[in-house]
Amino acid sequence: MAPDTTSIPGYTIYREGDYDTSSAAAKIPRRTPHPLDQLSIEEIPAAAKLIREFAHPKPVKFNCITLREPRKNEYAAFRSGKGPRPDRRAFAIVLEVGTCNVAEVVVNLTKSKVEDWKEVKDVMPTLTLEDLDVTERVARKDPRVIEACRGLGITDMSKVFLDAWAIGVDERWGFERRLQQGLAYYRNSAFDNQYAHPLDFVVVVDTEKEEVLSVDIRYVNGERTKIPLYEHNYLPEFIADGYLPDRLKPINITQPQGVSFRMRGNELSWAGFKMHIGFNYREGIVISDVRIDDPYEHRERMLFNRISVVEMVVPYGCPDAPHHKKHAFDVGEYGAGLMSNSLKLGCDCKGAIHYLDGVVSTSKGEAAVVKNAICIHEEDNGLLYKHTDFRDGTVVSARDRKLIISQIITAANYEYGFYHTFTLDGTYKLEVKLTGQLNTYCLHESEQAAPYGTEVAPRVNAQNHQHIFSLRVDPEIDGRNNSVVQSDAVAADDPVGSPGNFYGNAFYCKKTPLRTAQEGAVDYCHETSRTWDIINPNRINSVAKKPVAYKIINNQCPGLLAKPGSVVWKRAPFARKTLWVVPYRDYELYPAGDYVCQSTGEGNHPYNSTIADWAARNESIENTDIVCYLQFGLTHFPRTEDFPIMPAEPVSITLRASNFFQRNPALWVPPAALCVDTVSRDAFDTEALTSSRCCGGAGEKEKEREHQSRL
Repeated sequence: MAPDTTSIPGYTIYREGDYDTSSAAAKIPRRTPHPLDQLSIEEIPAAAKLIREFAHPKPVKFNCITLREPRKNEYAAFRSGKGPRPDRRAFAIVLEVGTCNVAEVVVNLTKSKVEDWKEVKDVMPTLTLEDLDVTERVARKDPRVIEACRGLGITDMSKVFLDAWAIGVDERWGFERRLQQGLAYYRNSAFDNQYAHPLDFVVVVDTEKEEVLSVDIRYVNGERTKIPLYEHNYLPEFIADGYLPDRLKPINITQPQGVSFRMRGNELSWAGFKMHIGFNYREGIVISDVRIDDPYEHRERMLFNRISVVEMVVPYGCPDAPHHKKHAFDVGEYGAGLMSNSLKLGCDCKGAIHYLDGVVSTSKGEAAVVKNAICIHEEDNGLLYKHTDFRDGTVVSARDRKLIISQIITAANYEYGFYHTFTLDGTYKLEVKLTGQLNTYCLHESEQAAPYGTEVAPRVNAQNHQHIFSLRVDPEIDGRNNSVVQSDAVAADDPVGSPGNFYGNAFYCKKTPLRTAQEGAVDYCHETSRTWDIINPNRINSVAKKPVAYKIINNQCPGLLAKPGSVVWKRAPFARKTLWVVPYRDYELYPAGDYVCQSTGEGNHPYNSTIADWAARNESIENTDIVCYLQFGLTHFPRTEDFPIMPAEPVSITLRASNFFQRNPALWVPPAALCVDTVSRDAFDTEALTSSRCCGGAGEKEKEREHQSRL
């Protein structure tokens, strides 16, 4: 049987039996999966079959089937060669068909049995792409929606589109309903930009029963709001006549000798780094086992046990309905893995690329493959180091390079590009690029967009909002037992004129150890250029006489603007602080809870604890196995330049070696030997410059000048 490519757009679906065991390819010995590899196209339907048999006669559908990662100690024993290979396990969230009954299931694939089945109450799991398809499909047929559209002069329902969102909290229904809200738009033609034509109503849909529960129309002074019908398009078929291709010449990226990284399955090695690249339906990319070769201690040293983006929230700042319910949790409510794009060479990635597919599950327990979900490539990164000696003209200059592991997700109107980046000096950086389209709403003739939005086109309003990401870092800085120390740049306490600070210029780095989980919940301070060091107090740098560390540099970290006690403040506790540090616990991952859809954020939920609950335990975070949650992002006041499609806006966070190495760890990189820049006659009306040896010593011209000066 051939794999199906029609069930879910963008996915290739593999059902049980699609993998033909009689084929020649199937007879080739298959590589034993790494314990952290995502589930394969064979393992997902195998897990589904075992769950169905266990649940019989109860009919079930699958919200997710994903890898159950080994417990940390179990995996560490295997990695060190002191323990057996962990059994392959799958974790599934299942729903009883036609109900909101939810269960968590653990399947031992090695032993082909269900090991655990736990029913969970008063929670709602992730809305999958199949779930989100329900809203538009059922709303177009609903008489109340048809009537709402007729009131705006719309009679062709094929021109009406609804973006399905998680509903946040709607007091009209509890956990007896699995809810979505649909934001309505109109298209003049098949590929018209719908966000130029927002409609004045929202629908609420029951996902499981596939029925419209409510059509909420907004009236202004007792009137409907007319559709803004002027077109604002960006696709080539609409605006190609305005392109100016002659302004830009092609740029080609070549690596004549091939790439510098090596892949063994999903294990990657590059320039002294080693790591494992994983993927799942919720977090998307998961980077594990990050190690680096120390060129001075001549040994491999651990940096991070696990890195992933575990949550993000996009709270909107307009208090009026329906915008008060717009605060999307794009990881917890929809899944970054499920929303992954299939990346294309020359468009999403450029150069010599290695791709990895993403494998997720469907509601029927099939394996769904996102082709090229992960892109791995290298880029030049400018200067690595340089110095020119003004006395003798000697120059040393080496080029940096970065390894980028990336994915791009589409969350309805928005696109997010996630770029996990490693550089030659041992730095890790996560950059997120935000693009796509603004979420828009119609303006009544009597209204103004200000102060809670911007009129980005006539009678098209884009509301203020924030994007706050949560990066989970499980550090292992030269060993498992770590601590966090806060660093603030402060002026010396001694007054001007005193013996200790006579000229008043003294300042230093004030170090504050974070000792408990409550102390580990802290904010950024711009006035002191605050950073945090993840240290290993048991390893002392022999030169600096300080603990080895990696520094958290995070100055793009807006505070949550929703007031304390508000719905989104309660639902997104991670966004209240820039940094949270808590002790490690197996399977304690998601700072807004395992079940974010329709969560209320009330504390101590028996099946849905959050970072606020973990911090409230106030356990020690000194010299122990810890986890750091790092919040960063931006506050977006929309601009007309963001419409109809947004220029990509980057935000980032960095972890950089701080007294981890004895000296610059990139001195093994030789300086560039020659200046071989091509000088175009299109750019200059002069002869091409002569190549010279300028990056690794004194150039010939400098030597000649020195010789002439001595004559």
